[in-house]
Amino acid sequence: MTNYDVEHTIKKEMSGDVRDAFVAIVQSVKNKPLFFADKLYKSMKGAGTDEKTLTRIMISRSEIDLLNIRREFIEKYDMSLHQAIEGDTSGDFLKALLAVCGGED
Repeated sequence: MTNYDVEHTIKKEMSGDVRDAFVAIVQSVKNKPLFFADKLYKSMKGAGTDEKTLTRIMISRSEIDLLNIRREFIEKYDMSLHQAIEGDTSGDFLKALLAVCGGED
């Protein structure tokens, strides 16, 4: 009726943490693999790595839909999740994440 989707309306009409929570729910419902691809990208972009988020998502989604997340990641960011992990982590942490991630796309 308003010609706006739910996410747009939430962003327009709400603010703060409640807005962020509702937007996250809507994005997750719309496309769960893309939602997690975005979270993985944000955990690695900029200075430093949010290792807790990166580890939590990689491990929790590894047997569920990590392949779909990898596809969405490469489609949106023009690099594979494997490449992003290699560029942002090192040592044993890098080796463990690449083992969970699987082969390069």
